[in-house]
Amino acid sequence: MQLRLEELKPVANRLTVNVLVYPGVSQYDPRFDVLDTDVAVRMYPTSDLGDLNYPKGKAPAELTTTIGARGDPGNWPFDSYKTEPISADAFVGSGDNRKKVPALVEVTGELDGWNVRVNRVRDPSALPTSRSTDTGKVVIDIERAEGPLVFDLVICLVLITLPTLALLVAIPMALGRRRFLPPFLTWYAAMLFAIVPLRNILPGAPPPGSLIDQAVVQWVLIALVTAMSLYIVSWIRQGD
Repeated sequence: MQLRLEELKPVANRLTVNVLVYPGVSQYDPRFDVLDTDVAVRMYPTSDLGDLNYPKGKAPAELTTTIGARGDPGNWPFDSYKTEPISADAFVGSGDNRKKVPALVEVTGELDGWNVRVNRVRDPSALPTSRSTDTGKVVIDIERAEGPLVFDLVICLVLITLPTLALLVAIPMALGRRRFLPPFLTWYAAMLFAIVPLRNILPGAPPPGSLIDQAVVQWVLIALVTAMSLYIVSWIRQGD
């Protein structure tokens, strides 16, 4: 059974995969290259579709389903996700002639913006020549790729720079060390309204209230509001 990775939904902790079964030669009709018996695949843990059915007389086609991938999206951008050990059984035939056969699980494909590592978990009590060794469970580990992570850090640096520059201008004005310049008011307003768009372009769409909001975004907003308040205080002191 082949699992082709399609999409990770971090907030929902769900991984979308395309499942394709490769039956043995004895399950094929060589004349038309189709299945000559019904085949169903059951994944453990169970996917959202339950048993995946491949009917007799048709060539096996990819079926899209989702499986669990646990992680903490609130730790963005350092969040990671991991599936439970995945295994599968194939049910070949129908009626009283139905047989249960262990399936070998293989993982292919990539996820944009993520590093994927597949580990095969084998039963240490199984003999090297046993069938269970060949069909060991697989665990999929998913971490953010280095490229998007660097981009995230650069955007965070830009967010921190904006209030720093605003305070460097506002504090001397409030203390009377620099001349009051009215055009700076539009500059403060532009920086304040730029924070949310900058935050929303971060790769991976971090959920509201995640680590980036607690550690960076809310402090940037507070610093910008403080700088703007100091600017208005200096404006009040200047009078007409």
